[in-house]
Order: sequence, then C-alpha cells, then structure tokens
Amino acid sequence: MEPDEQASNQSALTDLIAELKAENAALKRENAKLKLLNDRAEEKLFAALDGNRLCLWEQHIPSGNLTIFNMRWGELLGFSREELAAHVDSWKRNLHPEDRDWVIKAFEDHVEGKSDYYQAVHRMIHKNGSVTWVSDRGRIVERMGDGTPLRMMGTHMDITQEKRYEQELSELAHCDPLTNLSNRKAITQAFEEQYRHDAGSVFFIDLDGFKELNDKLGHKFGDHLLIHVADTLRGVIGTQADIARLGGDEFLILHPSQDQTLLQARAQSLLDVYRQPIILEGTEVKLGLSIGIYCFTSSDDFASACEFADAAMYRVKAKGKHDYQFWHAEQ
Repeated sequence: MEPDEQASNQSALTDLIAELKAENAALKRENAKLKLLNDRAEEKLFAALDGNRLCLWEQHIPSGNLTIFNMRWGELLGFSREELAAHVDSWKRNLHPEDRDWVIKAFEDHVEGKSDYYQAVHRMIHKNGSVTWVSDRGRIVERMGDGTPLRMMGTHMDITQEKRYEQELSELAHCDPLTNLSNRKAITQAFEEQYRHDAGSVFFIDLDGFKELNDKLGHKFGDHLLIHVADTLRGVIGTQADIARLGGDEFLILHPSQDQTLLQARAQSLLDVYRQPIILEGTEVKLGLSIGIYCFTSSDDFASACEFADAAMYRVKAKGKHDYQFWHAEQ
C-alpha cells in the first residue's frame, strides 16, 4: 500500500472513530435526558399516588412475590419490610378474619379467569390491632405461552378516613345530637328491622312542666334537663330496649317484652326518679313524666303503635299527669 493511500485510510478511520464517539456521546446525553424525564415522571406519578394514599403493586403469580412501586411494603399496616415479607401470603395473613375468605376468593376467581378483574373493599389488621379499610383493584397483565397467568398489577388504596367519615355521618343521621339517643328515623328503622314481624311494647313519654321550666330558666337549662331525662332512661331501661328522642320533650322506648309486670316496674322506676324535685345545675326543679304504653303485635305498624301509646299518654295527662297507663281498646 502506497504511503499516501495508507495515510488516507488512517485519516478516514480517525474520522469514523471521532464520528462514532460523537454519536455515542449524543446517545449518552439523550439517554441521560430520557432517564431524567422518566425519573421526573415517576416522581410525579408516585407523588400523585402517595397523595391519594394509593399503593401501586405488581405480583409475580407463580412465586407470589410482590413488588410495591411507590411505598414500602407493610407501611400501610405499620410494619417494616423486615417484619412483613413482600409476598401474597403476608397479605392474606393480615386480612380481617371476617373478610379473609371472600376477599381471597375474589382474588383467586380473577386469577382463574372467572372474572375480568379483581376488586374488593375490605378490612386489614394494622400492627397495633386497629382496623385499616382498603380498596383493592387489579388484573392480569401478562401470561405465559400456554396462557397461564404470569404477572398481575393493581392498586391498593387506604380508605380508612373515608370509612370513619361515612360512619360518623351515619351516626349523625340516626342520632339525636343533644342526648345521643336514637332519633325518629333510627327508632323507626329499629322497629322495622327488629319488631316488624314480632311482638313487643312501646312507651310514649312526654315531660310534664318542661315548657314552663324551659321558658323560665332558659333553653340551655332546658337542654341540660333533656339530657338528664335521657340519662335516666338509659339507666332504668338498660340496653335491652331501643330509646329515642322524637323531638322537643317527647321520648320513645321500644321494649322487646309484653310482660305487664315487668313493664309496670320499668315505668314506675322512671316515675320514682322524678317523684321529688331534683337538683340540676344548682337549681331545684319539679318535673313529671306522662307515660303511655302499648303492647303491639306483628300486625301493627310503627305509626299505629305510636298512635296508641300516644293516646294512652294523653289519658295520663287528662287524669293529672306523672303516671303511666296502658292503652286498651275501650279507650
């Protein structure tokens, strides 16, 4: 090879190497740029997931191993990674005992192809023994050549706060806020659920002299008086019956018994509390209870049972107040 030709080849090789190095450097810069964009996209995704208490997970079906992408495994339940293995068996063990069977069935139904996806709102047991509510959703994303499930991906969302809020709203909807007794809606529902096809008794109670005391001593004192009556009803009647404040100074008791001797004893015990004046907020007051009692059967609805008890209560009012009376057809 002539010297000039050799020099020319050497120059071409040098230029090619320089060009390849430049392209390699450009690819590295582009790769670094793409990696940075990917990292930032992941940061935004994980921030969004974490901000909504949403955990992104992947399960390798054959091994049962779990990969958690945006939070440490077990963190939701108060465990460290060392304390709780990232495996489907760990998840199963921490399911609430009352939910475990149906949740696992829902999961396995999807893996076996019986449902399009896995979805469940259920409870899990926190490390401290408390209950954590979660909303789970997932589906198979990859299968092996023979169709056997290989990978499953999904989300795991902590909805404990929402469940607590839901429970508080339910309690407010069914509770008298002043006395913490049931309200009219709750006592009506209790009748429909517990007594609609059974027998029992209803006490309709109206306070004697409450309006005068409320007008004279003020609404705040009147509230304290209503709370005192509510506490008295709880103390005398106990937990075997449902107690409600219907509104104003009217109270209702749904009792499972029709034993007149027992019902008379309960009514008399209530009357005895207010037989003499009571001291409330440093003030002596005289209060009475007019109590009407109706023993209902499975053929009675709630409205008619209350109407009969109310009629018996007004008979007490007409006779002098602070007493009880059973409703009888001749009335």
